[in-house]
Amino acid sequence: MRALISTAELAGLDRTPVLLDVRWRLAGPPAVEDYRAGHLPGAVFVDLDRDLAAEPGAGGRHPLPTPELLQAALRAAGVRRNHPVVAYDAGDGSTAARAWWLLRWAGHEQVAVLDGGYAAWTAEGRPVSTETPSPEAGDIEVDPGHMPVLDADEAAELARTGVLLDARAPERYRGDVEPIDPRAGHIPGAVNAPFAGHLDQDGRWHTPAELADRFVRLGVKEGQVGAYCGSGVTASSVVLALEVAGLGAAPLYAGSWSHWCVDPERPVETVSLAPPSASRLGRS
Repeated sequence: MRALISTAELAGLDRTPVLLDVRWRLAGPPAVEDYRAGHLPGAVFVDLDRDLAAEPGAGGRHPLPTPELLQAALRAAGVRRNHPVVAYDAGDGSTAARAWWLLRWAGHEQVAVLDGGYAAWTAEGRPVSTETPSPEAGDIEVDPGHMPVLDADEAAELARTGVLLDARAPERYRGDVEPIDPRAGHIPGAVNAPFAGHLDQDGRWHTPAELADRFVRLGVKEGQVGAYCGSGVTASSVVLALEVAGLGAAPLYAGSWSHWCVDPERPVETVSLAPPSASRLGRS
C-alpha cells in the first residue's frame, strides 16, 4: 500500500479500509467536535493527545505511546492485522502522518494518509456522516521498532554529519518566536524544512519527483537524513514525504524540540535577523 492515497482511489477501493479521523488542533475547541459535525462514513475518531501519545513530561509534549496504550487504542478503532488503514486529518496530512508513522512503527504496513484530507473529500462533494460507528474490536498486535527513531544525542550527531530537518515554521526555527516551549531556536546544524512545503497551492501533496527535488535542494541524501519538529507530530509528515520521494525510512526524533530545549546543557541555535551582509548564525 502506497503511503498516500487520493480521494478517488479511496472511494474506489473494493476492500473497505479502517478509517481513522485524526483531526487535531493545538488550541481552540477539541477536534472531536469537528468529527461530530461530519466525517467520512465509517471513520473512527482517534485522539492524538490521548491515543497517539503518552502523557507529556520528560519525553516531550507528545512522547511515543507505550505499545500497550497504542494497541488498545488501535484495537478500539477496529484496526485488524493484514487489513488496510487510511488516516486523514483536516487537510495537510501533518497529524494524520502521526497515525501513519505509529502504525508503521508498530509493524502494520497497510496504512496510508488521505491526500488533501477532509477538506479535499468534502470539496469534491463526497459523502459525509454524523453517525458514530461502533467497530468490532480489532486484533492488531503492536510490535514496536519497525521505524527508526533518534534520541537527543543521535539527533545532534546527525545534524553535524548528515541532514536533520526541522519541520517547524521558519519563524520558530529562526527563534523569532516560541509560543509553546521554554526556549526559542533550533538544534545546531539543523536545516529548516517546513512541513507546509509538501503541499501545492490546492492543498494536495506534491508528486514524488517534486518532493525529491525539494529534498535535494535541502541537501538530503538517502540514509543521511532525519526529522524533528515541535513535539514529534508534524515531523512524521516529513518522514512520510521522504518515503514518497523515494528516500527511504528516515529516523524521527520523537521528543523533538519540546524534549531538546528543556535541558539547559543542550545548545540552541538561532538565526540573526540582521541584513544579509551581516547575517550569521548565533547561539544562545
